[in-house]
Amino acid sequence: MTTYIIRRFMWMVPVLLMVTVVVFSAMKLVPGGPFSSEGRPMSPEIRANFEARYHLDEPDWKQYIRYMVGDIVDTGNIRDFGQHGLLGGDLGPSYKYRGRTINNVLFDGGIVKSAVSVSAQLGIFATLIAVGIGIPLGIISALKQNTIVDYVGMFFAMLGVSIPNFVLGLIFMLSMLWLNQHDLPALPLARWGTKSFSDWLSHMILPAITLGSGGSALIARLTRASMLEVIRQDYVRTARAKGLRERAVIVGHTLKNSLIPVTTVLGPLMAAWLTGSFIIEHVFSIPGIGRFFVTSISDRDYTLIMGTMLVYAVLLVFMNILVDISYAFLDPRIRFE
Repeated sequence: MTTYIIRRFMWMVPVLLMVTVVVFSAMKLVPGGPFSSEGRPMSPEIRANFEARYHLDEPDWKQYIRYMVGDIVDTGNIRDFGQHGLLGGDLGPSYKYRGRTINNVLFDGGIVKSAVSVSAQLGIFATLIAVGIGIPLGIISALKQNTIVDYVGMFFAMLGVSIPNFVLGLIFMLSMLWLNQHDLPALPLARWGTKSFSDWLSHMILPAITLGSGGSALIARLTRASMLEVIRQDYVRTARAKGLRERAVIVGHTLKNSLIPVTTVLGPLMAAWLTGSFIIEHVFSIPGIGRFFVTSISDRDYTLIMGTMLVYAVLLVFMNILVDISYAFLDPRIRFE
């Protein structure tokens, strides 16, 4: 197992390297640049000075190498920005937030205020909601197959899959506005609470439910289908024939194996939730990483685009590794060489 884990982490390096190549190439294919986009008019001379300062006047291949390893490719002309490169932990300067680096934009400002931390808190809360609702709902629907409980549960699961999360967010916002107009208790509509735990929790509930609702519906359907398949296996019938209680059969013999398909989809979903939802953060005005990603595209802020994409790629690869490792704990028959 240890050798397998080490090998998987070593494979992260070429995967992330390929991500940087693909994202960098895609950015360069888009017309315009950080100092030539609409809404930021400037004279050709000023634009040329900015491009020279940030090395954007160089060939694309040299810009990529400089971004990866810093100014080691041009030791005679070391600039203020980008001296360390991505391999040195430097995500480069931001072209929009002048005088700030991507490390500062995404990670600095305190454990609670940083963009990555805000998105991670929202993602963790949405994950708890999705798992806490989806798995029990799927189990109950499977055990009560073809009953009114099963039909009602799958109806809500289908509803959760069918309604886009941004539409659900708008429905929640309209509902809160209606409650406010009638002087009834309502949750905050936007922003991010930092004054106290209760303030943080009240601002968290609506976006977390909105983000996790689709995942809970998907998990419920997968859990139900997997439970129905596993519960008909021979070893489950043997366990019942031996006189085990139904709870012991479900928890000890059925549930763990039923969670393998759920775990497979939960890994990428958690990676997406932990980096926040670009749309949900925009709808609820949450200062997460999604807000920076959306604005970075319109502003052609190349380094910010690369930084946000790398954060997502690292989480996605890491969560996939955790999913593979969890297989061995869920099913003893699975072993890694």
